Amino acid sequence: MITVEQRQDPQATEQILRALPSWFGIEDAIRSYAEDAATKISYLAVDAGRTVGVALLEPHFPEPVELWLIAVHPDYRGQGVGTKLVAEIEQDLRQQAVSFLQVKTVGESFEHAGYAGTRAFYRSCGFQPLEEMTGLGWDGPTVIMVKSLHTV
Repeated sequence: MITVEQRQDPQATEQILRALPSWFGIEDAIRSYAEDAATKISYLAVDAGRTVGVALLEPHFPEPVELWLIAVHPDYRGQGVGTKLVAEIEQDLRQQAVSFLQVKTVGESFEHAGYAGTRAFYRSCGFQPLEEMTGLGWDGPTVIMVKSLHTV
């Protein structure tokens, strides 16, 4: 049974990213995210003591929070682990009166099947694309997606 824990584990984060070379195949990016896992708000999906998913949060202001990273080990993809991480994060952020959650990912104008799946995952979690732009950490297109955390 998958449980979600709020704690930091840079080593587990690095291991998961290394298992996903189609998304995280750049050594500097892997090291940077592993370092981020030591300082950012971290949620871990754990199965029988093994970390199988990770999400990092970056609060830029009191009300909006950025989903800085989410990654699920390939052996656990498609089993609801990412969705469970996002749901736990949303529940906690609502209790903290956070208004919305945002995420940045590779934009649609960059054709890549893996990132098309990433965007589809975010949409399935209720994120909507807000804007696509270039120059946000790399030369290619980045789409900013947002999700309101207000309950109706």
